[in-house]
Amino acid sequence: MLALALEFMVVLLQVAWAVLAAALRWLVRPKEKSVCGQVCVITGAGGELGRLFAREFARRRATLVLWDINSTSNEETAEMVREIYRELDTQTEGPGSEEGSTFQPQVYTYVCDVGKRESVYSTAERVRREVGEVDLLINNAGVVSGHHLLECPDELIERTMVVNCHAHFWTTKAFLPKMLEMNHGHIVTVASSLGLFSTAGVEDYCASKFGAIGFHESLSHEIKASEKDGIKMTLVCPYLVDTGMFRGCRIRKEIEPFLPPLRPEFCVKQAMRAILTDQPMVCTPRIVYMVNFMKSILPFEAIVCMYRFLGADKCMYPFLAQRKEAMNNNEAKNGI
Repeated sequence: MLALALEFMVVLLQVAWAVLAAALRWLVRPKEKSVCGQVCVITGAGGELGRLFAREFARRRATLVLWDINSTSNEETAEMVREIYRELDTQTEGPGSEEGSTFQPQVYTYVCDVGKRESVYSTAERVRREVGEVDLLINNAGVVSGHHLLECPDELIERTMVVNCHAHFWTTKAFLPKMLEMNHGHIVTVASSLGLFSTAGVEDYCASKFGAIGFHESLSHEIKASEKDGIKMTLVCPYLVDTGMFRGCRIRKEIEPFLPPLRPEFCVKQAMRAILTDQPMVCTPRIVYMVNFMKSILPFEAIVCMYRFLGADKCMYPFLAQRKEAMNNNEAKNGI
């Protein structure tokens, strides 16, 4: 019994130290690690966030492996990356220039539907064969159906769950074994604040992001239990990002100036800071931490009252209405 009490005291000290260390990270910015020469896979690289992640890693002379289902947008991202590499080659100073002055980073593009596990596994095998082992995996690809539950076709619900959640299992299974063998790597899950607390009208999207977060947290515990301290995990949970994915989403107009949609550039810069300093989780803006904490301790009816005050209970309804109108217009044009 005495041994248990002593162990419990040690645990309390460890918890206190972890809290103190986390607080210090907010006050003192940790030094960013170098990713120069490391192989970085980014899923959904043709989208806006994926393109911004590619830009940030390219500036740090990582070797980029870009995955997207759309070959045209993926190649556009690749050309942007090549231009960054060319600019870095002409500079004597810059991010990663000291380490990367003799290293010539490259960019590779692959058409991959992460919603199909066969496509993920076959593409991952090509990457290992043509590029090498992967150091960083950025699970960024995501979709939204944009329908109320009872109006949403089953295949769209399944697509949302597969791309936003199941794909993380397959990409991780493809690249994690070598990371475990080398005790080196970094897995990033780009989720959403809607994976921490939900709202009405986007049940499939919220469920998929809740699933992605659950997967990420469980995998983090598994890696910790295996004592592979060289493998890092970062969970990214941004508030509404102004990429057009949720165009039309509105909260209460008096509150909007204090909680506007995030600029994609700001969101990615915050995520990059977390990744490069091995931060386990980043929520943007920081008020998301508070909302998530309040959701954990308050009764559901209290949360409902807060949602209604903020206008967050039906914030997706204008977005859903716009998507429905756009779909109806397309059907009319096509004579459906």
